[in-house]
Amino acid sequence: MANFNLNKVILGGRLVRDPELRQTNSGIPVTSFSIAVDRRYQSQDSANGGQSADFINIVAWRQRAEFVCKYFKKGSSICIVGSLQSRSWTDANGQKQYATEVVADECNFVDSKSESQSSGGYTPDSYSAPSFSSNDENAPKFEEVSNDDDLPF
Repeated sequence: MANFNLNKVILGGRLVRDPELRQTNSGIPVTSFSIAVDRRYQSQDSANGGQSADFINIVAWRQRAEFVCKYFKKGSSICIVGSLQSRSWTDANGQKQYATEVVADECNFVDSKSESQSSGGYTPDSYSAPSFSSNDENAPKFEEVSNDDDLPF
């Protein structure tokens, strides 16, 4: 049997609170935040079912941490790509504590530009393709191919 290991998580949700940028003792930027991810389920009591939310803990390091803290706030939609990580420690009372969280490899915008503007969040520069009229000398020049039998493919 082949040794197969895969740890990849893709989540889309909304930030539960504003992220706060912190630094480790060695000066590495880090932020921890939670996102709410809607979950629909079929209910025996209702033909339509119900809806609930899962609250997922996320950790972002270095430039990703700075990016999240700069451009996202409570209620912002975000897409996280990362890996699941479990860790444990002993608290001040000597009790073993456990945490499972997603370590973010990518943090992406989800909101449209108008939604971001209305929420006061980041608005990425819009890209508009150049427009050309048929008389424009800067318009791309295309050759008409009369016989495609000579094409190499």
